[in-house]
Amino acid sequence: MPIKIPNSLPARTVLESENIFVMTEERATSQDIRPLRILLLNLMPTKIVTETQLMRSLSNTPLQIEIDLLQTSSYMPKHTSIQHLISFYHTFDEIKSKKYDGMIITGAPIENMEFEDVGYWDELCEIMEWAKHNVYSSFHICWGAQAGLYYHYGVPKYPLEKKLFGVFPHTPCRTNCPLLRGFDDVFYAPHSRHSEIHIEDVLRKPELELLSVSEEAGAYIIASRDGRQIFITGHPEYDPDTLASEYFRDLGKGLPIEIPKNYFTDNDPNKRPLDTWRAHAHLLYSNWLNYYVYQNTPFDLDHAPIE
Repeated sequence: MPIKIPNSLPARTVLESENIFVMTEERATSQDIRPLRILLLNLMPTKIVTETQLMRSLSNTPLQIEIDLLQTSSYMPKHTSIQHLISFYHTFDEIKSKKYDGMIITGAPIENMEFEDVGYWDELCEIMEWAKHNVYSSFHICWGAQAGLYYHYGVPKYPLEKKLFGVFPHTPCRTNCPLLRGFDDVFYAPHSRHSEIHIEDVLRKPELELLSVSEEAGAYIIASRDGRQIFITGHPEYDPDTLASEYFRDLGKGLPIEIPKNYFTDNDPNKRPLDTWRAHAHLLYSNWLNYYVYQNTPFDLDHAPIE
C-alpha cells in the first residue's frame, strides 16, 4: 500500500528501509485517486515510535492512505520535541471542520488513573463525540479502547493486581465476522497494561459484540454491531523489541516487573524475543481498512453525512 506521509517525517526513513511503499506528497497529488483519510490521535509518550509502528501496520493493503497526526492541546507531551509536534501534529481546533474515513486512538500509560482525573479527558471526550458525525469508523487501542468503551457505552475498567505483560494466545468468538476474516483458530497478541475490562460488562451491552478473547488476557477484540467503533485491548502494532524495552526500562528503575510471558526465547531475557503476532496485526488492520472503512465510506466524503 502506498502510505502518504510528510516527506520529512522520521517514520519515512524507517519504513523505506523495510521496503514499505511510502508515497511523497508530490507524487500523491499527481494521482487521480481519493486516498483514505485516517486521523491518528497519538496519546503515547513515545510518539515517533508509535507513529512508525502504526504506519507499518497500515501498510499491507493496496489502498492509498493519507494520515493526519493529532495531539491534545490540553496536555503537552514531555518525551517528544516541540519541533516535531509543531512540524507534524495538528490540534483538534485545526482539524474539526474535516471529515475522516477512519480514526485511530492509541493507548496511554495511565491505566491506574480514573478517566476523569486524566488531564486531557474532557478534550478526549469532545473528540470522541465529534467523531460520531465526522469519522466513519474509529479504532481504539489498549487504554484508548478502555476510554472509548467507558465514554460510549459506560463499560468500566478494573485495576489488576499486577501488570498484564507478555504475548498471549487468543481465539475468535465468531467465524463469519469480516474483521476476523483469515484469522487462525489461535493467534497471538502483545498486552502491556495495569487494568482490564470484564467480559460480562461487555456482554450486558446489546450494542456491542465480543469478537475475540484470551483465557489469560480476557476480552481482546470488541466492536459495535454497526462497525463504527472497534476496541482492541492489546497492542498488535508493537515492534518485536517493544516489550523488551519496557521490561529493561522498568528493571533499571527498580520497579516490580516480571519477565513478559511467552516472549523471550526459552523465557530468557538474554535471548532475542520471538515475534509471533506480526501476521495477525497486519491482517487485523487490513481487514479494518478494507471492510469497515474503504467498503463503506462514500467517495465524496466532505459532503456526505456520517450518522
